[in-house]
Amino acid sequence: MTKKKVAAFFTAAALCGALAVGSSMAYLTDHDSVTNKFSVGKVDIVGHEPNYTPDNDGKTNNIVPTQVIKKDPQIENVGKNDAYVYLDVSIPIAKVITVNAAGNRLNGGVAKDTELFSMNNVSKKWTLMYNKRVGDNMVYTYSYNEILAPGKTTDPIFTSLTAANIVEGQLDGKDLNVPVHYYAIQELNTGEGTTIPQKAASAWKKYELQNQGQAGQITTPQSDESGNNEVTTVDGNGNAASDENKTNTLR
Repeated sequence: MTKKKVAAFFTAAALCGALAVGSSMAYLTDHDSVTNKFSVGKVDIVGHEPNYTPDNDGKTNNIVPTQVIKKDPQIENVGKNDAYVYLDVSIPIAKVITVNAAGNRLNGGVAKDTELFSMNNVSKKWTLMYNKRVGDNMVYTYSYNEILAPGKTTDPIFTSLTAANIVEGQLDGKDLNVPVHYYAIQELNTGEGTTIPQKAASAWKKYELQNQGQAGQITTPQSDESGNNEVTTVDGNGNAASDENKTNTLR
């Protein structure tokens, strides 16, 4: 082999070696990933009346005028999220004759639509958003003045009810119901305003719209309807409430 052929051979071999090395080189690379896990929250409440002790049949039987009945509705947050909470209380109404503590007949002895129970010691931690007559009931709708955290319980809305001082023989043997309904909506991104009562009232409208026609539908919405729905509120002594304290005329 001539010197030229030998040089060409080694040159070709070197090129082949370089190509072989170049094709087997590994580049430095890396990868990673992040999966964000989100746990879905839950708004869940339970209503309690720890001091209400009905008779064995589940009712309070044989009540008499001016009787005080322990009943203390309150709400426990058993869910996972902060919530605005609400309740409504329906007080039955009937056209009856009432008397004062001395036994004198009120309203000239004429029967008038009267709330048959009054709420005692209403807590200042609750705000009355509105009250409205629905059929033979006056429905009072309240919001709580604090955001209710998981595991917390509200103050009772009231501590007892007092039966109106009505003349005997008008409602004998009749069952009277005082239903309480409880509601809640998540606190985050639902309320608008500067105070909690304002935010709760704003969130209440969202609750109402979302639950129309559903199991959680509210008893009665707030409305601007005006009308003559005068109802007499009578205290435990059979005294009609003064004008400044009345909450029974809807405007």
